[in-house]
Amino acid sequence: MKNCCEYLELLYAIWWVGAVAVPINCKLHPVEVSGIVDDAQARLIFTDGGEVFAPDIPLPGCRELDREDMGAFESIASTALATPCLRQADDLAWLFYTSGTTGRSKGVMLSHGNLTAMSLCYPLDVDPVSAEDAVVYAAPMSHGAGLYNFIHVRRGARHVVPESRGFQADELFGLANWLGNVSLFAAPTMLKRMVEQARRQGYSGEGIKTIVYGGAPMYLADLKEALKTFGPRLVQIYGQGESPMTISALSRKVIADRKRPDWATLAASVGRAQSCVDVRILDPQHKPLPPGRMGEIAVRGPTVMQGYWRNEAATRQTLVDGWLLTGDVGFVDDAGYLTLTDRSKDVIISGGCNVYPREVEEVLAQHPGVFEVCVVGEWDAQWGESVVAFVVARIAGTLDEASLNAWFVERMASFKKPKKYVFRSELPRNSYGKVLKTELRLWLKSSANDTRVP
Repeated sequence: MKNCCEYLELLYAIWWVGAVAVPINCKLHPVEVSGIVDDAQARLIFTDGGEVFAPDIPLPGCRELDREDMGAFESIASTALATPCLRQADDLAWLFYTSGTTGRSKGVMLSHGNLTAMSLCYPLDVDPVSAEDAVVYAAPMSHGAGLYNFIHVRRGARHVVPESRGFQADELFGLANWLGNVSLFAAPTMLKRMVEQARRQGYSGEGIKTIVYGGAPMYLADLKEALKTFGPRLVQIYGQGESPMTISALSRKVIADRKRPDWATLAASVGRAQSCVDVRILDPQHKPLPPGRMGEIAVRGPTVMQGYWRNEAATRQTLVDGWLLTGDVGFVDDAGYLTLTDRSKDVIISGGCNVYPREVEEVLAQHPGVFEVCVVGEWDAQWGESVVAFVVARIAGTLDEASLNAWFVERMASFKKPKKYVFRSELPRNSYGKVLKTELRLWLKSSANDTRVP
């Protein structure tokens, strides 16, 4: 289902009867939806109608209920249980399927206890919530944005679904002006579009209380522009489906304090560990590393998932000695600030040296002519791997390899410089807005020598 008021009603109805919720992004292809429904062994699916399932994939035992069939919905509500089915903290509540940017989605098992711990941590570590607040669902409720409902339900706040049922910056600004005290989750790409629209219409954040961003890298150049436009309204969170919203947080105070001499360093981090979890950095043998040393980020605490649904092998690989191995690479400084350098699988090893795509992207994103950039590795007979940058220009045709190289070598070691630039009109994304690096790598394997593509 797209974002709608019924989504929340149905979510809590599912738990009222003691069942498990499986949120599915309506932007997924019918084949993807069918795969999730089949793997989850779902028995009932609520939809917006249309072609939801792949016609050639049988799903025995699963009944579809169309949102537009309000008669059926009301008939179910009229026969609801008078009292809820009581569940325990360890009982499964939410089966969240990962976005699958590198392969088949896995079902993350989150318990009622996981969701409760997440809800209790948020006002302590991210942003206090009161009954006077309003949360606006501009991002898909089936993903991270939907998790914000728990915090705001606990405080009796308002829940607002835009008329568009999605993200439109001008519509969002109108709601903020009308309602006041508005909070929302925004991926960095959304925040970037909000900045552009705000400048077009002369809007400076009136009515917005908090913009929580996360889910993808936020480049310093973009963060500076967002601060100029919206002021001290920004908070960053770092989490995963396996520990939703609750690994670390970077406070609005730190983000807004541009006068700090270490501001750029702190703003490039994802903040400190949230109060309900422990975070450590591990070496390849899973031994803890001291501050400043780079390794895999691991987390433990009451928000960490129970495991992967019907996938014991993946669970054993990811949950080790009580720690969730995130697959992210980073380090913690002496003050406890956590900095992500990249996903471990995305690190490029060129000529025996590690190159982290995030740091290359950060430099290129500061170029005034670059709108978006994504860096991946490509097989190289001489170096093992070489660095490739996919670039979206602010104005088509205004960038070339020479100008970007000149910009880069003034700011970073030349061995990290991209060996190739691919100029595109846009970057491929999954239904949650994350850039599909797998798709870019596949394109490189199959592409001809011409690197200037539509």
